Amino acid sequence: MRIAPAVHLSGPERQQLKQWARGRRTPARLVLRAKIVLLAAAGHDNHQIAAAVATSRQTVGLWRQRFVTQRVLGLTRDAPRGGRPPKARRTLTARILKTTMHTKPPAATHWSTRTLARHLRTNPTFVQRVWTAHGLHPHRVRTFKLSQDPHFQEKLEDVVGLYLHPPAHAVVLAVDEKSQIQALDRTQPGLPLKKGRCGTMTHDYKRHGTTTLFAALNVAEGSVISTCLPRHRHQEWLR
Repeated sequence: MRIAPAVHLSGPERQQLKQWARGRRTPARLVLRAKIVLLAAAGHDNHQIAAAVATSRQTVGLWRQRFVTQRVLGLTRDAPRGGRPPKARRTLTARILKTTMHTKPPAATHWSTRTLARHLRTNPTFVQRVWTAHGLHPHRVRTFKLSQDPHFQEKLEDVVGLYLHPPAHAVVLAVDEKSQIQALDRTQPGLPLKKGRCGTMTHDYKRHGTTTLFAALNVAEGSVISTCLPRHRHQEWLR
């Protein structure tokens, strides 16, 4: 018959264990371990301790022995768990990254965690962790367009250079327009917002034609000059 090792506590150890056992913010697993050691130090056997803290006798024996050999520090450490060896995880991580960034699944536009997990014979949770750790979002796409003008680079530098370094005593304006803006109004006036009730508006509307917005940004001052005109012609642009 195996005899459980005796547990003897120093003053600081007892104080630390009591603090853990009573702490409201202490992790539950650490509370359990502290109570086991305190009861063992009080002379209770493993059966009695297991019944008192609602756990198994094997768990009590484990943490009693851990405390005897490693003291208080041993209660804060969990034993290494099973799973993939670190080298295997690194290899799988590299495969996930390479497959995500350089290949596409058949009959799909991008990989999902499930399709990639099936392809690499792993689990979707691990795939998601790798993507999150490396900032990968396969479902997101950002559009772009490149000019085919062979002199695009020179023209770009001229325009941007003018904005960044305008000539002395010159006013640089960045001008644009927005045409076909619909002027809409509700068919009836709505009720205003009040306590306990949101504002209201009719679901239908009536049109009042269209207008064109012309705007110019003063690059040096950061101010905007704007106006709306009913027509969209060369004459309006020059105004």
